[in-house]
Amino acid sequence: MTILASEIRQKYLDFFKSKDHAIIPSSPLVPENDPSVLFNTAGMQPLVPYLLGEPHPLGKRLADVQKCVRTGDIDDVGDDTHCTFFEMLGNWSLGDYFKDESIKMSWEFLTSKDWLALDPEMISVTVFEWDENAPRDEDSANIWKSIGMPEDRIAYLPAEDNWWAAGPTGPCGPDTEIFYWMGEGKPPRGSNKGTDSKMWMEIWNNVFMQYNRVDANTLVNLPAQCVDTGMGIERCTVTLNKMKSVYETDLFAPVLIKIREIVGEENYNERWARIIADHLRAATHMISDGVVPKNIDQGYILRRLIRRAIREAYKMGYEQPFTTQIASIYIEQFWGIYESVKNNAEKIRTELSIEEGKFSKTLKDGVREFDKIVNGFKIAFERSGQQVTQISGGKAFTLFDTYGFPLEMTVELAKEQWLTVDVDGFDIAFEKHQELSRTASVGKFKGGLADDGAETTALHSACHLMLAGLRKVLGEGVHQAGSNITAERLRFDFTHPEKMTSEQIKAVEDYVNEAIDSGLVVTMTNMDKTEAKNSGVEWAFWEKYPDIVKVYAMVGANGVIYSRELCGGPHVENSKDLWRFKIQKEESSSAWVRRIKAVLMK
Repeated sequence: MTILASEIRQKYLDFFKSKDHAIIPSSPLVPENDPSVLFNTAGMQPLVPYLLGEPHPLGKRLADVQKCVRTGDIDDVGDDTHCTFFEMLGNWSLGDYFKDESIKMSWEFLTSKDWLALDPEMISVTVFEWDENAPRDEDSANIWKSIGMPEDRIAYLPAEDNWWAAGPTGPCGPDTEIFYWMGEGKPPRGSNKGTDSKMWMEIWNNVFMQYNRVDANTLVNLPAQCVDTGMGIERCTVTLNKMKSVYETDLFAPVLIKIREIVGEENYNERWARIIADHLRAATHMISDGVVPKNIDQGYILRRLIRRAIREAYKMGYEQPFTTQIASIYIEQFWGIYESVKNNAEKIRTELSIEEGKFSKTLKDGVREFDKIVNGFKIAFERSGQQVTQISGGKAFTLFDTYGFPLEMTVELAKEQWLTVDVDGFDIAFEKHQELSRTASVGKFKGGLADDGAETTALHSACHLMLAGLRKVLGEGVHQAGSNITAERLRFDFTHPEKMTSEQIKAVEDYVNEAIDSGLVVTMTNMDKTEAKNSGVEWAFWEKYPDIVKVYAMVGANGVIYSRELCGGPHVENSKDLWRFKIQKEESSSAWVRRIKAVLMK
């Protein structure tokens, strides 16, 4: 009979609740107080302050199911074991019980008929061997023996296998790992993780933090000993059901059935379908925790996962929207488990639908151009006999700049054709493009102005107000990417991933015209560049300015600042010197950059 992941999850929490553990909710995927990582990658991450001594409001015994994301092995997703998103079961002792109770509770949960009822003969364990800094963990080994673990099922392994540390210094200690036999029948006598690593699957890890590492060679005992355990639901479900792959479990099986139905039996590819299932599961949870597709940080990872999933569907010949169908299965699956999924169900579908719509044309155009490059290699080989094995950085950059095709997508496509990509060359081409853009934006006069006449100066001041309006309407991710201003019009490039709506364009126009009518006083202040940057002055191309910079502000009579920006001038003295502002056109300039053309009308 199949054991469901939901059963394991609930039994785990019920068991530790019966052992006086407070059940705490999962923290969001995005760490709240740790800017060093983009996502929580382990169950212990949100609890580090408490493991280091801070009192937890719910006491010294805790248990939870923590949502985690790891992207380091993204290229391995699609095999039997790797997942981008996973759930980690954990129980914690903050200076309360230690090795004896921890090990005995683990054994009871795994083998008792009231809980998972596993055959004890199918389990083996590892403990810390020893090194020059710490002794052999005989305490853990003796506890295992006392509850019936045969001595030949206990493997003593070195620190790389059985030692946990928060970092080069700080809390650390030995761990004991629990394994389940995945071979046929009962494990042979003397078999354990140390003698046959392939047939034993890790299902649980109990970390015993008992030392503080002062330096590379010095360990001292901690005043309070803590326990930190972790059991992955996905791996545990596979193990308990004697399955070969996480994708056979109830966590993924319904999604794979749906993907097969969508693309058709004749087009279905198991590995590509697994990548879709994995990536959209991760995307569902990321969006539920507040992440949206962007070009930086967590948003970049989310965008890459969604687009990679879409690409896998295209490889199976399916080019219609489908991501929300898959997300709906996951929303139903996690509806009663995580409030974030339940509360953000429509947001999940909406963000996926928007991103899918954006990427469809990009993917079609980019793949078509990529195929032209590859076909060119084949033609050249037929003519000259010389085989090309690498796509140049320049060609990869053209795909990115002209077609919005992400570099990692080019790399993946190239790999499928047994080709490589000159990534360093791409970086050089990208930097060269940036330099040319900056040079072009300067124009014939400083600041991208054609001259310093009255009309040009007026448009320049209006341009500052327009940028402030863009940032208010579209968000603070908007920055200048280049400008060219003449006496007749202004042309302004800015960072933004999508076409502006007519409502957004009108909102920006209204912002500028309201500012003009308010009679803003234009002031200039000389400031230290670093001070200006740290104080929130809007910027573009900081590197081209000297150490002391001019900061222009447009301020109303009530003290409200409409615009404050680093600039070389010139400007009008008062916004009433400007005329009615009108945006004539908003269009794409290049990948992730939009362009506005606007005028001042008398």
